[in-house]
Amino acid sequence: MNSISHRLEKYTIKKPNEVLIVKVEIDGELDEIAIFKGFSSSLMRPTAFDPDIPVLPETAKILSIDLVASPYNPESPTYIKQGLTRKQMQSLLAEVGI
Repeated sequence: MNSISHRLEKYTIKKPNEVLIVKVEIDGELDEIAIFKGFSSSLMRPTAFDPDIPVLPETAKILSIDLVASPYNPESPTYIKQGLTRKQMQSLLAEVGI
């Protein structure tokens, strides 16, 4: 399976010093998802314990992606890049071979 969710998780395994903050719309509701070292977690709603249930479903509309330096501090994040589009993120994924 090569969904955008899995590809973003693989990216954070290859770039463990980066956290992805993905702003999405899922079924008409806004959410923010943090992806770090291969794991995804919603910052706005409960995350399922079952790792087979994607936090970022394929039906989600990605609004923007921020690259943040690890460790992630929500009070004062250190941004590497902000407001990336899905297309721009696809380029970064390609750069690391994902």
